[in-house]
Amino acid sequence: MTAVSAVVAVAACGAAGVDDGDSGGREAKYKRVIEDPHPQPADVIEAAGAPTGVARADDGSLLLSYDVLNVEDDEGPAAFAWRIVGPDGRTVAEHAEHGNAEATRTAFKAVSGGFVREPSGEGADGAYLLDVRGKRHEVATTDTPMRTRAGDILLAELEPTLVYRPATRTVAPPAGVPDDSILLALDERGTVWSLEQFLTDEPNRVVRQRDGRTLGSRAVPKESSDAGGILVAEGGTAALSLTRSEDVRGLLVTTDDGEHWQTVLDGGIPWRTLKGGPVSLILELLTDGRLLVGEEGGRYWLADDRTNRAFHEVRTPARFTSVAVDGTTLYGIADATTSTYGLVKGEGLWISHDGGREWQQYRQRR
Repeated sequence: MTAVSAVVAVAACGAAGVDDGDSGGREAKYKRVIEDPHPQPADVIEAAGAPTGVARADDGSLLLSYDVLNVEDDEGPAAFAWRIVGPDGRTVAEHAEHGNAEATRTAFKAVSGGFVREPSGEGADGAYLLDVRGKRHEVATTDTPMRTRAGDILLAELEPTLVYRPATRTVAPPAGVPDDSILLALDERGTVWSLEQFLTDEPNRVVRQRDGRTLGSRAVPKESSDAGGILVAEGGTAALSLTRSEDVRGLLVTTDDGEHWQTVLDGGIPWRTLKGGPVSLILELLTDGRLLVGEEGGRYWLADDRTNRAFHEVRTPARFTSVAVDGTTLYGIADATTSTYGLVKGEGLWISHDGGREWQQYRQRR
């Protein structure tokens, strides 16, 4: 992860905010950006203040996404930008476009050799590949289901479910996914993990499949089996958040590829104090098998080890609106929860390579 280290500067926890003290000036610049039919990437990024998403390619390049939305209303003009930063911390490519506040924002996932745009709306519309130099490549799309294999990426979870195959630059639905699946995860070996919900009194089940064959399944505790939740899987570890009556109750976890399961209803996480419920829950899996649990705009807990039986709270340098994981690196974004002309305290992207003990604030090299 030294490539990410090259693009950040050390900042102490509790650093002061980055508000420039000129809210009137920011408001005028902000309005000009969203009304400009051909906005400049640097202007969009300055107005946004913090990225809305971050993706890291296999060579260490980062793609940062930025949104600038209408402040007065959830309709009206908007602007979007992305910037690719190389392993040396310098801008490689960037792009900006005008849009409207109601449109689906553009998001990317890291894949081998670059970043693939997540489709917008139904089907694979809008999917394309950006290589690490920012060059756009078309991807093939098909309605014919394909059997998942190692290296495939889950591009869209449900309605429709789509996977991306980097080797052939193809987007397609995965073969063999049960019709009654309500959650889905795809691990690095091509194993599909799904949560099946039945119309009968039978409890929900976590099912794992590979090459169209069912490898096994596990019933979800009936008292914690509502439809909401998150399912993650990687490296033989899989976890399902357990929800009931709009509350998050705990986790159902396996660390040996589904052979044995454990229910984590405590583990140091005060589940009943999570205020946002399933819709605000963050559940991420590090490549070393540890789980990260939290909620948007709230607190976060990281497992002490890959058994995921005990968790400790992660100290953050600012109030994060979102957290993501790449490998064993944590990315936290501090931003306003609604569109605003001003900046919040500590606004921007923060990175930790040691489980949240130390954080570095992203600083763009010139």
